[in-house]
Amino acid sequence: MAVGKRGDIGWFSPDPRAIIPLDERFHVPHGLRRVLKKQPFEITVDREFEVVMRACAKRHEGTWISDEIVESYCNLHRRGFAHSVEARLDGQLAGGLYGVHIGGAFFGESMFHRATDASKVALVALVERLRTGGFALLDTQWTTPHLAQFGTLEIPRRDYLRLLRKAVALDCKF
Repeated sequence: MAVGKRGDIGWFSPDPRAIIPLDERFHVPHGLRRVLKKQPFEITVDREFEVVMRACAKRHEGTWISDEIVESYCNLHRRGFAHSVEARLDGQLAGGLYGVHIGGAFFGESMFHRATDASKVALVALVERLRTGGFALLDTQWTTPHLAQFGTLEIPRRDYLRLLRKAVALDCKF
């Protein structure tokens, strides 16, 4: 999604589309496995949704995450469709991510970190939550070097749309 000069919201649908598999193909890098064993992070969900969004917006100058977008997603959050996963160190927000869920699909929108590995830990927690909840799709839109280490797959739009139809038909609770 992107906001134009007049406030118009544009919708992007990349082809191919990137997803993170929720099955055994999801890969946790070796170094991150060591971090997870030490468990320095506490995971919370939906505790600071707007704060997570605004932290994601600060990552890049000229971000697509405008005040209008924040307001819209916060409205989705209040209605139970948008969620955040937060990683905390000593009670303080160290990283996190947010996205939207419809049925059994979760659409990851953005992530941030203030401490090393915090966003990665939040992503692993998200995948565990989606697996437990019976979700079928974790959409990342495109592959980044950060996401590639987790086994992101790029699939043609027609395959993505088939997966999407099946996923949104599921009745999953976040």
